[in-house]
Amino acid sequence: MSQTITHAFDAAGFDALLASQSEPDWLTTLRREAFEHAEAMSWPERRHEEWIRTDIRTFQLGKFGLPVLDPADCDLAETERLHQLVEGVALGGRIETVDGCITKESLDEDLAAKGVVFGSLSKLAQSHPELVRPYLFTAFDSDHDKFAALHAAFMSGGQFLYVPRGVVVDRPLHIGSILTDGGTDTTHTLVVLEDGAEATLLHESNSTDAGGAGLHLGSIELVQKPGSNLRYVNLQEWGHKTYHFAQQKAVVDRDCSLQWTIAAMGSSLSKVNQSVDLVGAGAHSQVNGVMFTEGRQHLAYHTLQHHKAESCRSDFLYKAAQQDKSRTVWRGMIKVDPAAQKTDGYQRNDNLVLSNHARADSIPGLEIEADDVRCTHGSTTSKVDEDQIFYARCRGFTRKEATRMIVTGFFQQIFDRITIESVREALGAAIARQVREYE
Repeated sequence: MSQTITHAFDAAGFDALLASQSEPDWLTTLRREAFEHAEAMSWPERRHEEWIRTDIRTFQLGKFGLPVLDPADCDLAETERLHQLVEGVALGGRIETVDGCITKESLDEDLAAKGVVFGSLSKLAQSHPELVRPYLFTAFDSDHDKFAALHAAFMSGGQFLYVPRGVVVDRPLHIGSILTDGGTDTTHTLVVLEDGAEATLLHESNSTDAGGAGLHLGSIELVQKPGSNLRYVNLQEWGHKTYHFAQQKAVVDRDCSLQWTIAAMGSSLSKVNQSVDLVGAGAHSQVNGVMFTEGRQHLAYHTLQHHKAESCRSDFLYKAAQQDKSRTVWRGMIKVDPAAQKTDGYQRNDNLVLSNHARADSIPGLEIEADDVRCTHGSTTSKVDEDQIFYARCRGFTRKEATRMIVTGFFQQIFDRITIESVREALGAAIARQVREYE
């Protein structure tokens, strides 16, 4: 870690953050409430089911400072090389943050003319409160735990996308979140699609140093009104000494379609809660996940597909590969409320363990309170088939090449679901880079 801590996550740091922001009173009030709650909360209990597989005893919040509060202090080092999803893609707009400080933001004029709003959450809360206030923190629960409360109190550099009724954003929009070594990111992403709107959002999180340290306390809120269509891609490649805590949630209304793809490659320790609430009849969600871990990485993703309305479909597939002494934890749940008759829910997690010391915890679950549903779930964990390695080596491939082919094939089912070519290629390349040779 190379940064000097100027402001900490304490009362003095909170006051410094408020002084640096130009925000409406209602947002400051929300921050104050969250800070009071965070002060009153304890750190998660080690024995709690939510945390029993994720040990945070070595995490010390005091080692990290607040995000950069003054844009003049942002490190504007060249960051374009860090992004993988934008190559060859005609974008409709971009937002770039460095250590939680927005350094660039743009939106094509034709999209702005249609009423699309895309930019700094903090600024837009001031200039467009009628768009931000009704939705901010409606999907996100700041009382979920101390990390969530701290995020709500100290969020900085957030992004906001608003697409009006019936407007189709025909080019992807891009968010780049960058961490310098030792930096902190507390960005909050809020996406609102009105009735019949459509958009694609590509979101990359990278560190300037692949081995860099840092802290991310983040949140994503996706709000979809009836008949809207959202494709959201989130590639996480934080440095391998970075702590990553996040709450991510979508609220999907009647006849909406959501395709949500996450790829988790980075961080030292991740604890992410990702959930989808299907709140309107006929809503459909597809959640795709790719995880690849190495070294001593620990990635824990807890997911929820919550059916609250009738005749909704949820399709969930996570695939993970682990090597070295790394570990992944997936704990998933399909929850069906009594009113959610005619539910069609699917949930699956597959793991490919590439070393004798890696570990995968896979815990699917069902909680069903309706009597006319179809819900299926399952998980698999296996090692690379030595017969397949032998078969490939007989045809001239090295063991590493053979392993890479098998790993790529393992993830192919996810790639086939992704309609955006740049995303498929970026994920494939990221995975191929990380496969090591084992004897």
